[in-house]
Parts: sequence; C-alpha cells; structure tokens
Amino acid sequence: MKRIPALAHPDPERRRWLQTLAAAPMMAGAAGAPGTAGAAIKTSARIVIAGSGLGGIAVANRLARMLDGAKITIVDRKEEHNYQPGYTLVATGVWPVDKVRDRNADFQPAGIEWVKDMVAVFDPAANAVVTAGGQRIAYDYLVVATGVHLDFAQIEGMDVDAIGREGLASVYPSPQAAQATWSAMQGFVAKGGQAVMTLPATPLKCAGAPLKMSFMLRDRLLKAGTLGASKISFQSALGTVFGVKVVNDNVLERWKTLGIDVEYSRKLAAIDIGARRATFVTPEGERQEMPYDFIHVVPPMRAPDAVKNSPLAWKDGPFAAGGWLEVDKTTLQHRRFPNVFGLGDINGTPRGKTAATVKKSAPLVAHNLVEVIAGRKPDQAFDGYTSCPLITREGSAMLIEFDYEGRLTPSLPMIEPLQDSFFAWLMKYRMLKPAYMAVLKGRV
Repeated sequence: MKRIPALAHPDPERRRWLQTLAAAPMMAGAAGAPGTAGAAIKTSARIVIAGSGLGGIAVANRLARMLDGAKITIVDRKEEHNYQPGYTLVATGVWPVDKVRDRNADFQPAGIEWVKDMVAVFDPAANAVVTAGGQRIAYDYLVVATGVHLDFAQIEGMDVDAIGREGLASVYPSPQAAQATWSAMQGFVAKGGQAVMTLPATPLKCAGAPLKMSFMLRDRLLKAGTLGASKISFQSALGTVFGVKVVNDNVLERWKTLGIDVEYSRKLAAIDIGARRATFVTPEGERQEMPYDFIHVVPPMRAPDAVKNSPLAWKDGPFAAGGWLEVDKTTLQHRRFPNVFGLGDINGTPRGKTAATVKKSAPLVAHNLVEVIAGRKPDQAFDGYTSCPLITREGSAMLIEFDYEGRLTPSLPMIEPLQDSFFAWLMKYRMLKPAYMAVLKGRV
C-alpha cells in the first residue's frame, strides 16, 4: 500500500483553508503563550535541567534570555530530537519518518553546558543530581523534564524490537517503531482480518493516540476495500476510552456508527507474538485470550526510575503508584522542595501529558522559576491546558482543548471542538510542527 498524499488535489473549500493557513501560520502555537519581555535578571544561579525533550529545551531557551550570568546545564544523553506528535502520522502512512527526526544540538541555546548522560539519582536534600556515569552535579535550582517510562515490561512476551512483524504495532517507542507500525498496518489492510487496539489504565502521554490509530486503521481498511473482511475491537483497561466525558461520548458514538467495538476493564497482560494471541485480564483476575491479525499495543506508563525512586516523587495519593513528580498543579513548583520545578509528562498532575501542555506551561515554569530566583513567590497559575488534534480519518480531525477540570477550552473560533473538520486536520498536518519548533526555541 503506497502512501496517499494527504493534501493532493484539494477541493475549493480546502483551498480556502490553505489560504487561511498562509495568513496565520503560527496562530495555534502562539495562542496564550506569555512573553519573555523585560530586562534579564543578573544572577550566578546554577540551574540543572534534567531532560532535553520539548520541555527541557524550551525552558532552557527561555531562561537563557531571562537570566544574565546563570549557569544552565542540560543533562540528557539523547542527541536526536524527536517530534513525537508526528508519530501517529508516520504510523498511518501520512508522513515520512524523517519529518519527526532532528538534532538536539540545533535547538539548545548558546552558552549552556550539555552533559551527555542521564540522571540516575536525584538528591534534592543536597541540591545535586548524579548521572549514570557517576558525575555529581550540584545545583541551586532544578527543572525536571524527564518524560515518561514506557513500561512494556508489564506485558509478558512483549518485544519492542518485533514491532512491524507478525501484525505487531505500537506508535509510542520511537520513530523507527512508528515506521514499523505503518509496515504492519499496510500488511494488515491489504487482506483485512481481526484488529485489536489497546488502552492501559495508567496516565498516558498523548492519550488521544490510541483513538487516532483506531480511526485511521478503519480509514485505511475502507480505502483498501478490505473493511468488509475486517473487525476492529478496542480493549480498554478503564471504564472509558478518553478521560474527558464529552469527548469520550462523542468518540463512542462515532465508533458505534463506524463499527468499532469496545470492551472495558480489560488490561493487556501478555502477548504471544508468533501465535498472534493476546491475553487480557479483568479486575477480578479473569483471563481471556484473543487472536488477532493486527494489534496496537499501548504500554502502561510511569515515571522513570530516577524520579520514581527519589524523594521528588509523590509518596501517597493517586500519583504515587506511578512515581510521578510531586508538583503543585498550578505553579508547577515542587510541593516539598521549592527550588525544584517540573515540566511536561513527568508531572503528577490531573492532566497534561501533551506537547500543547508544554507550549502553555514552559513559559510559566520559566517565569515562576525566575520569580523564585529573584526572592519572590511564583505568581503565574497553570490551568492544566491540554490539546489533542484527534484525527478521525485522513483529511479530517477534531481539535480538542480542555483544562484540569475536563472543561472544553476552545481557542480558535473557526473550529467547533466536537466537530471534525479539514481545518483541524490541516493544523495537525501542516501547522503544529512549526508551532512546536517555535515553542522549542522559546519564541512563543
């Protein structure tokens, strides 16, 4: 199955949207982003940033402009920067894989120190981190932006290296896995059969990805002419498929019309890749095997060990089991160590594991940290803003935006949140990566 050019031969309505795009290329990325105007504050503060994803580099770029004389150190061994919001486009044949791969060195601000290692130990009582290689780095202020750990080990028999073979797919691990997932999808849709889509019970980064993959698999089957010979079953370990009720209900109504079946309280516990059989477990311990021709595995997620096993993690409450970072959900300052802030997927907050969350919160973290350096209290509050461009088929998507309370918070008047449109698709396909890059460079 060849890649289908998503925007080839647009109809007149689509041409109008393309003209709108030319007039406002950054509207989605810039909306609601506080600026960094003002004179830089002189300081000799030592700031360590753990992680060089979107959050880590975005806050480094902002701090480099907001502070004069600070020593900023990024600790992360990753040299490749991945545009993770594009993984679903790669995994469904819309984008080539090179569109989600860049170099971290191209985005880090001049003058910082880059320690190419991973933080293995956080020692907030001593204001220090220790790398896997044994280097101890002292700090005055710390920003934790490590991202999540994909806990595939909870699924017996799972082999990430096997993604792309025997109908095994998973969009989450890497660009290579996304590309291999597209290969597996191509093989499946050529003939059709039984597809099993999964959802774990843990907090997820990009919680819309399992839904996007289900919508797009159905669309690919339809285009290939094999939908009639196929069945798609969505197995959720929760009692829902999405955490915002109005979105959940909307998706379920769409899936009912599209013929996508849903079963609840079924956790993927094991997989036999060679036999193409998955085992699901209910909360009561009942086990059930399901054969499949194609399966999309979404791993349980938790904090990386360095955070989970540190004093920085939540010790009780709903975020303790995953070892998530204990931050105040409004200021994103650590609740027990005031010289520590959290940014991005690692935070133990009610919502907020998307790039859009970082777009809104990176300026806030930089501002609040500078306030603390200046001897003041954090004075900006985060509302939990999260955004999910939820693809419903090639050429159409819903732009879902919401806050901590699950309230829809639409920011663009031309988009109705629960109505799919070509413009929402266009944002996902064309506009959001330039917006992401602007956030990464600390410009919005």
